[in-house]
Amino acid sequence: MSASEANDALNTYIADPSRGIPVLHDHFTGKPHGGFAVLFPRDENELARLNDHGPLEGWEIHHHPLVFAITPVGLDAQVGFTLQEYGQTTLDALRADEPEDPRYWWQRRRRGSPKRGTQN
Repeated sequence: MSASEANDALNTYIADPSRGIPVLHDHFTGKPHGGFAVLFPRDENELARLNDHGPLEGWEIHHHPLVFAITPVGLDAQVGFTLQEYGQTTLDALRADEPEDPRYWWQRRRRGSPKRGTQN
């Protein structure tokens, strides 16, 4: 499976609303191709659907409940807590100090620029 195919497979898996709310995901660089996702299943049916690998059939998949980030709001709070308590910084401070970089897609979104691969 190519990197592009792996990206598409993970995106398809997390986009299925029957698996819960996709809270966070990213893709691995290099090999093996793959990624990680944090999903928030809201009930037993959504939790059970995580075992249906669908487009990720054949992948090595691990499911682990989180201790503190047990909801999307909790994940946001945990990011802020970790940055402050262990990194002695905040997301706002990091954002203010972050240099412009064409690889940082979130900067384009903040400026209202089009997504990569699209035109105005």
